[in-house]
Amino acid sequence: MHSEEVEIRTGGREVVRDLSTECEKFLRGAGGDEGLLHLWVPHATAGIAVIETGAGSDEDLLTALRELLPADDRWRHRHGSYGHGRDHVLPAFVAPFVSVPVLGGRMALGTWQSVCLVDTNTDNPTRRIRMSFLRG
Repeated sequence: MHSEEVEIRTGGREVVRDLSTECEKFLRGAGGDEGLLHLWVPHATAGIAVIETGAGSDEDLLTALRELLPADDRWRHRHGSYGHGRDHVLPAFVAPFVSVPVLGGRMALGTWQSVCLVDTNTDNPTRRIRMSFLRG
């Protein structure tokens, strides 16, 4: 297995950040032709999603998360910015990992699918993502 960690800057704002470029670069460096790409976010307040980006779905996801997990004072977990407790619940809805088949050196995603970092935690502008490639 080949594994590396990459750093992603989110700018301290809510974001659905497409990771395609980083995944493709990682697969080239890993010699990833056939196998499984696994992404893991070692943070308690972020997740990884497979979603369409650029056509509004990424903003729709953030809107849905704001409605489902409002940034208010209902949360028992209260450190950080106002409503930050919701960020600690996010990984129960958007898992902190995803696995994607790799065929012919490319992620076997659908036409409009992208692997994305989902981060609602505005207190943490830098994230790490562990990418691992398991040869088939």
